[in-house]
This record gives sequence, C-alpha cells and structure tokens, in this order.
Amino acid sequence: MFFLGAAITSITLALVFYTIGTWAEKVQGRLKLWHIVFFLLGLVADSLGTAIMSDIAGQKGDVDPLHGITGILAIVLMAIHAVWAIVTYWKGNEKAMRNFSKFSVIVWAFWLIPYGLGLVLGMSH
Repeated sequence: MFFLGAAITSITLALVFYTIGTWAEKVQGRLKLWHIVFFLLGLVADSLGTAIMSDIAGQKGDVDPLHGITGILAIVLMAIHAVWAIVTYWKGNEKAMRNFSKFSVIVWAFWLIPYGLGLVLGMSH
C-alpha cells in the first residue's frame, strides 16, 4: 500500500509541476529558466510514479495496454519537450522563446490522456 501511495503522490506532483511550468510559460508569454525547472521536475516525478505503478501493475498482471502506450509516449514527449526547452533557452532566440508555449500546451494536453486513464482505471479496481 505504501508504494501505491508513493506512486499516486509522485504522479500528482508531476501534474502540479508540469501544469505550473506549462501555464506560467503560456501566461508570461516567454520561456524562462524556471519553467524549464518545472518541466524537469514534472518529468522526474512522472517517471518515478510511472516506474512504481508499472511495478505494481506488473506484479498484479493488471497492465492496460492503452494506458501503458500513452504513458510511455507521454514520458517520451515530456523528455523531448524538456530537451527542446533547454536548447531553445540556451540559444536565446526571442521569437522561439515567445512561441515555445504552443508546443508546451500540446505536450501537457497529451500528458493528460494517460493521467486521466490512470484515474479511471484506478477507480474501477
């Protein structure tokens, strides 16, 4: 039961971190270093929570293929997003930093799919 609580906490922190980073960037209209920190915190929290949940589901033999596939795709997208954010910030192109939020919102919205599926699947068990 401890591991389930840790996984839920980690995934919820991922939602909080990623939402703050994404929507603060969108509202502020420009990619900033602290947004990248929140993207990375979200990625780490999601990866940790996913690893714990995968272990729990694997032990039970209760792995939902759609949830698994969308979850892995979301983590891959989050990693690409974080790397792209770092490169964009490092290059310092103002136009790119002002337009970056378009990609951020798309990745965040996709991430909500496995998050929502996890909630539905968790409540149905």
